[in-house]
Amino acid sequence: MTQAASTLDTLPRGTALIGALLGRFGLELACVDDGNPIPGSYWGDPEAGLVGDRLYATRETPLHSILHEACHWICMDPIRRERVHTDVGGDDAEENAVCYLQVLLADAIPGLGRERLCAEMDAWGYSFRLGSAKGWFEQDAEDARLWLLGHGLIDPLGHPTWRVRQSPLPPYT
Repeated sequence: MTQAASTLDTLPRGTALIGALLGRFGLELACVDDGNPIPGSYWGDPEAGLVGDRLYATRETPLHSILHEACHWICMDPIRRERVHTDVGGDDAEENAVCYLQVLLADAIPGLGRERLCAEMDAWGYSFRLGSAKGWFEQDAEDARLWLLGHGLIDPLGHPTWRVRQSPLPPYT
């Protein structure tokens, strides 16, 4: 049986905890009242939405969705970050980096962690060559790790640096 996705509502002090985590990057968590549409949600309710430097969510928004949209914001260049509204854009390399970073950030959330996040990513429908988010992260994500390292978003040991991407250029130029 698949366990329900972790949400702001299922996490003790979820809103405060996630708000503080996103705030480390300069991203604001904006909570939407139940029954109202989520601004900037690409996939529709209950998925997180992104408009400028605000990430919108309800109590029912899955944490994998919040982390994914937040990591898009962290990984996009400053020009896109300033203008983002709903559709984050980016390329395949950046998308892979986003997925990798969201797995790393899950470890900073008590009660979530990378194992649970990967299982919830699989249940939602993320698709990876090796068949699972965990398999991809552990065995097939070196390109994503190098992308994040090249942009200064993780350190050589693979820990988040708590910075956002600054350069619009790819890390290999």
